[in-house]
Amino acid sequence: MPLDMVRDSTMENRRWREGQDVAGGVCCNSLWLSSRLCSPKKVKLAAPSGSMNLDDKDDERLPGVAVEVEPQDADYAGISLSDELENLISARVPRSESWKFFFINRRFLSLMKSGELYQLRRDIGFREPSVFVLASGDSSWVEFDRCFNSCRKLPAPPTDIAFTIGDKETFCAGNHLLVLGKEFGGKELSFVIWRYDLATNGWFRGPDMEKPRCLFASASCGDFAYVAGGIGSDHEVLNSAEKYDPENKMWESLPGMKRRRKFSSGIFMDEKFFVVGGRDENNNELTCGEAFDEARRTWELIPDMVKEVPVLSSQSPPLIAVVNNELYSLEAASNELKAYVKATNAWKSLGPVPVRADFNRGWGVAFRSLGNELLVIGASSAVPFAGHGMSIYSCCPDPNAPAGDLRWKALDSGRSQRSSHFIRNCAVMLT
Repeated sequence: MPLDMVRDSTMENRRWREGQDVAGGVCCNSLWLSSRLCSPKKVKLAAPSGSMNLDDKDDERLPGVAVEVEPQDADYAGISLSDELENLISARVPRSESWKFFFINRRFLSLMKSGELYQLRRDIGFREPSVFVLASGDSSWVEFDRCFNSCRKLPAPPTDIAFTIGDKETFCAGNHLLVLGKEFGGKELSFVIWRYDLATNGWFRGPDMEKPRCLFASASCGDFAYVAGGIGSDHEVLNSAEKYDPENKMWESLPGMKRRRKFSSGIFMDEKFFVVGGRDENNNELTCGEAFDEARRTWELIPDMVKEVPVLSSQSPPLIAVVNNELYSLEAASNELKAYVKATNAWKSLGPVPVRADFNRGWGVAFRSLGNELLVIGASSAVPFAGHGMSIYSCCPDPNAPAGDLRWKALDSGRSQRSSHFIRNCAVMLT
């Protein structure tokens, strides 16, 4: 090869490597595996025979040198991570970024679709909440990250129009989003469950409850979900309860409650499943609550648990959520946030909430636990007649703080103003 061509190749390679120290490092830190998708080439100098002093700067010795072209990452081919270590690193990547794993190789694709990655996250205690929202007028669910900085539209379930436009109940268990409603089974409507699997990004039918129902209380704890009460297929108000295990996709019957209830709400607190408020089989308001101790397999009646909470006609089930093992309530009549005092079985006012829960008697408002924060979504109290899109707020409540000391933080994904303020369903998934 002519001397000037080899010299040019050497200078170009040196300039590229000097630039790699600055620019290449940034690229590797932001997306390490992308370097394998487009590997720059490197010119490697090697003598065909004998020895050569590479430190000698005399260009006259360069004629006769062989030129070999190799991938830039060839020098690092011997340094690699084990599959186990790669999995541990991947498990800590935020879910809003994990979709990129699908484009790396088949092993990562299989890791994502099998659900193994989510199991690994549970094993190492790394979980993050995702919020699933179905607003009025939307045909598909939208998944938001915890800070509502990014969102993703879910595929629509392969169901009929009756299920799509009808009332639905929603909760999460493990990496399953369960949506319960009614669709045509022959000539009449019947209860059905559609299950969204986060790992496969697909919808599946069932499994059905032991006693299908609607307007029931539900709560999630760890990988399990609990339901109780509601209205059965024969329009009977139920006191039965069930537990869902996403691992084997099965329902387990639990001992029945002491009261039949519909329009009640459920939470998990003090390692117990609580069912609060609602109406009995005679449509009378219930101010008591019940707590299920799974270890003892018994229900404990708690009289007057929501006696101080005013009830409007045609009001939604109680808007309650648990943060740091403390129970909070959004009072629909006054738009006030209240904290439950366990020692006295009473409620303490903490201040106003920046959404209009009174606009539709509590309906259309999402009030959920989001890790160590409260999440509320609905019509903004700052906008008259709720004429704009949904407003999203979070706060870290303190049950011992004086009234009016709440600090609400506004969240916005950019999509919120394009969606209705009336929230039909909302569920939080920890994966």
